[in-house]
Amino acid sequence: MIDGTPLRDEAVTVVGGGVAGLAAAAHLANAGANVTVVERNDALGGVTNRLEVGAFTFDTGPSWYMMPDTFDRFFGQFGHSADDYYEVERLDPQYRVFFKDGDRVDIRPDRDQIRDVFESYEDGAGDALDDYLAEAERTYEVGMEHFVYEDRSRIRDLVDPSVVNAAPALTHLGSMQRYVEEYFDEPKLQQLLQYTLVFLGGSPHDTPSLYNLMAHVDFDLGVYYPEGGLYSLVEALVDLGSELGVTYRTGREVTGLEPVGDGVRVVGEGGSHVADSVVANANPAHVERDLLPDDLGRDAAYWESRTYGPSAFMLYLGVEGDVGPLAHHTLVFPTDWDPHFERIFDDPAWPENPAYYLSVASKTDDDVAPDGHHAVVVLVPIAPGLDDDADRVDAFRDEVLADLAAETGVDLRDRVVVERSVCVSEFADRYRTPGGTALGLAHTLDQTGPLRPSHHAPGVENLYYAGAFTSPGVGLPMAVVSGEHAAEAVARDARPSPFGDLFPNL
Repeated sequence: MIDGTPLRDEAVTVVGGGVAGLAAAAHLANAGANVTVVERNDALGGVTNRLEVGAFTFDTGPSWYMMPDTFDRFFGQFGHSADDYYEVERLDPQYRVFFKDGDRVDIRPDRDQIRDVFESYEDGAGDALDDYLAEAERTYEVGMEHFVYEDRSRIRDLVDPSVVNAAPALTHLGSMQRYVEEYFDEPKLQQLLQYTLVFLGGSPHDTPSLYNLMAHVDFDLGVYYPEGGLYSLVEALVDLGSELGVTYRTGREVTGLEPVGDGVRVVGEGGSHVADSVVANANPAHVERDLLPDDLGRDAAYWESRTYGPSAFMLYLGVEGDVGPLAHHTLVFPTDWDPHFERIFDDPAWPENPAYYLSVASKTDDDVAPDGHHAVVVLVPIAPGLDDDADRVDAFRDEVLADLAAETGVDLRDRVVVERSVCVSEFADRYRTPGGTALGLAHTLDQTGPLRPSHHAPGVENLYYAGAFTSPGVGLPMAVVSGEHAAEAVARDARPSPFGDLFPNL
């Protein structure tokens, strides 16, 4: 929540209506600003969106609702709760894993059951899991209190006494792979503790072990499903913003941002206006390379040197008949997934033996598919920047569906009644992300915390960033927090407005 002096009719434009931008807009409007969200696409939500094809409904991007405490905290800052906008159901099983040697594992919201799974693979692994999760919980609590809910997006923010006191609790700077190996020898158990790293855009070998906290998020806090799908969160954010007076303008592309006087001129196809401040939920690489004048922002070399999270090959399938053993969330892992990660981060190429994920929301929600059918989403993480010509995508689609049939016994190929797909090019074109990354900057050690781009655009007053490219990072919970931090930065820097409420043309 923004503290201190209200924004007193400050005119703020939010460029990009993703989750972080929508959260920022709500905080800014609640502090008194006149807020307009300008979104290039016809629907708000950014990558968190909804695809409706006939009687089928698909979440197009994020499909895991985790860290419910973060969403409750967000809505609580406005005198609401998440329950005011949507209901959530805790999933059981939380997810199912098929290993490609024939093993199958369910992870349920039951610590004893999870301990039994671990113990079945390795003697003593149940006790080791308890130790691992105790440390993960400690990392989570310290990290959230001092490094997530508090904005630490600049190096100077780390000299705060509370940070200095908390720092000894966050000493996990080696790789997740080495850290997990200290607890477990069995590769399958290591995979169960590391698959969430893909959500952070990284691999076990280059993500710092402080992200052991994700095991607490997974095994202790649980996995949920909001009624109507993840787009219900977007609708809730828009409804909240509307209550607070936010204006939304979709189908309006911003083509330039020009510092002028004490504000920023927002240029679009339909004209321009001057805002006192701009929060860019568009990714900063796009802003600095394509929207700002050439002499402002970081140079191309900076953005070319970053490590980006994976892109994705995604299939949205309306399927007739049963899908058998597929759960709401299903993961399919080769027993050795290192070659797949190498083809994402080290030697970019299409994976030959991929790890992949399936969402079948119709297992929980009857409204997303007609009777006798299921809505299935297939997601394969792949390297950004891959050549995804139509022939290669079609061939890979056939490879993945054949692999799915072989490894799970669920053959969808002759039962598809609705099909859509997206790949690298669509992410690059729709969201202007470097290489078509679907996630943003990976959470490598040198891209964590204050080493990610700050909420303050460098060298440009009154321009701020919110979203996966800045802190606290990737994921829906982090997006709502990022929006809060961006709004706080605007409030801290606010000055009396020379422009008033000017939104005449865009």
